[in-house]
Amino acid sequence: MKASFQTDQGKVRSHNEDSGAVIQFSASDVFAVVADGMGGHNAGDVASQMAVNYIKDHLNTYINEKVETANVIQSLIEDANSSIYTYANEHPECHGMGTTVILLRATEDEVSLGHVGDSRCYHIHDQSIRMLTEDHTLVNELVKSGQITDEEAEYHPRKHVVMRSVGTDPNVRVDNLNYSWAPGDYLLICSDGLSNKVPANLILEVVTDDGSLNEKANLLVKMANDAGGEDNITIILLANEVGLKEGVAK
Repeated sequence: MKASFQTDQGKVRSHNEDSGAVIQFSASDVFAVVADGMGGHNAGDVASQMAVNYIKDHLNTYINEKVETANVIQSLIEDANSSIYTYANEHPECHGMGTTVILLRATEDEVSLGHVGDSRCYHIHDQSIRMLTEDHTLVNELVKSGQITDEEAEYHPRKHVVMRSVGTDPNVRVDNLNYSWAPGDYLLICSDGLSNKVPANLILEVVTDDGSLNEKANLLVKMANDAGGEDNITIILLANEVGLKEGVAK
């Protein structure tokens, strides 16, 4: 398994409120996390970095204590939420801060994922792309209830309003997902700085084209910046090369 992690400030923001990390336990066992500090809230960069640091610092302990990966992911996000919420209440300058979180574990044939917010995970398989996560946003709720169309959602003035985040409330509801993937597949987790600027069909073209993982991730960042770059951009691209013959994977 190979991974590329890229984060970029973008062309408009004064600083980067995104954070992320890849923790590789073995050639076929990888954890990856992306957190996007809440724009419009105080200290979004603090919240996202706290979430990633909490997960990195406690991952081994949680794995040893909890057998099921889904339980590990759920507990890590919930406890990171409590840590951030407590810190924000003790530091007035950070009151109201929050972050999205996507945390996944990818092994040879399985993906276990927990997420809160509007950062996304895509699965690329056999020249097709599928969004595994569901955005926890006001606009997505309006689409689901039939009040607006997908096309109207793209240009809705409240498109960036997130309904669920880590750190803003004492408790958080985490979506837990489990999927299968196979050798030759890719996983892409990203902040909305990418997904709001580069449509899924173009992501698919880049990921399935020739080039190294780093080249593909860098190109996606460039495309988001070329499309305006109004937000921070963070990408983790994972390639399942377990069992593939040398030279088969891109």
